[in-house]
Amino acid sequence: MSTSELDPTDVEILKLLQKDASLTNKEISYKLHKSIATIHERIRRLKEQGYILRTVAILDKKKINKTLIAFSQVLLNDHTADTLSTFEREILKFPEVMECFQMTGTFDFILRVATRDMEEYHHFYRKLGTLPRITSVQSFFVLSETKSDTAYPL
Repeated sequence: MSTSELDPTDVEILKLLQKDASLTNKEISYKLHKSIATIHERIRRLKEQGYILRTVAILDKKKINKTLIAFSQVLLNDHTADTLSTFEREILKFPEVMECFQMTGTFDFILRVATRDMEEYHHFYRKLGTLPRITSVQSFFVLSETKSDTAYPL
């Protein structure tokens, strides 16, 4: 099922929950002029159908002291299924890695890495270097954040 198969009420529920997942069914029902039971059932169905994967809290990186954000591009020395799978399996073990994407282009993967400071990043970089088949890692550090959104446009 794609978003084009969702009715306008489902789309509005998803928009609201993307912005604030702590909204109660009662609050959503009030905003959308629907019954609480209707909202409850629709959210249950959206979860069941896989539109809502999980509900999380987004933390303030300054308050938890994870303010050094890096985007690290990783190039592997071959592209066999085994090499790619091994890298993906191993990168899951790194708590500093917030996101990992396999990419087209010059590099094979891009990682979003969150650390306390350059010393902690350096420690991460040394651990990353122990993984097999890495040819190079090129990192870029965030100076400022203009936009950070978790909500997809619907």
